[in-house]
Amino acid sequence: MMETKMSFNASRPPVVASTRLAQRGARGRLQARSLRAGLAAVLTGLGMMSVMAAGGQGGGIYSCVDASGKRHTSDRPIPECLDREQRVLNRDGSQRQVMPPRMNAEERAAEEERQRQRAQAEAARKDAIRRDRNLVLRYPNEAAHQRARESALDDLRKAIASSERQVAQLQDERKGLQAETEFYKGKRLPLKLKSQLDANEAQQQAQRDIIHNQQAEMGRINAFYDTELARLRKLWAGAAPGSLEGEPSPGAAASAGR
Repeated sequence: MMETKMSFNASRPPVVASTRLAQRGARGRLQARSLRAGLAAVLTGLGMMSVMAAGGQGGGIYSCVDASGKRHTSDRPIPECLDREQRVLNRDGSQRQVMPPRMNAEERAAEEERQRQRAQAEAARKDAIRRDRNLVLRYPNEAAHQRARESALDDLRKAIASSERQVAQLQDERKGLQAETEFYKGKRLPLKLKSQLDANEAQQQAQRDIIHNQQAEMGRINAFYDTELARLRKLWAGAAPGSLEGEPSPGAAASAGR
């Protein structure tokens, strides 16, 4: 029995056993170093992500709580919170702005309509300012405005006077034609004489219509200048251009017709 035990120990020399133990220790140390290196890499990566999130690369930190109550933080808009407000923070944690929730099609259409109306109102305001400034430049005082009124009415007055003269001439012609009808009392008027009487009456009526239209146009022009004068008096008194939009304003069509 003693010889067998000694034979077994002789098969594993002490040097070989020590070598294997050393190898196991070396492998353990290598594994430990590898684990430490891997952990360092992970920590470095997490650190970089944290810096990016904190700095947002200058874009800010997005923060929100989603529908399930979970808080999210990111350096860009958060998909889970597109249906709700997202706070955008600065590096120091102060709030930079609040990003509104994404709108559905109906909400977008309503917002676009509101923006269109705001744009129209702003354009109208600027146009009113420009129009009032131009008005004051054109008419620095009431005398200048009155001269413009008289000039606009002058052509109409001349047209009315011309039509009135033509009516008077036609009436004189008709007197002569009426005198000729005395020779045909109780008889049928000659076709030529009847045609002349009808033509004379038609021409008189045409001139009367012209006079009526010109008088109506004079009334329209006077109303336009009255409205314009009332506006000018307030502007001359110091009202800011564009501030009288609640006041009657001369129409662009009337202005073009002057």
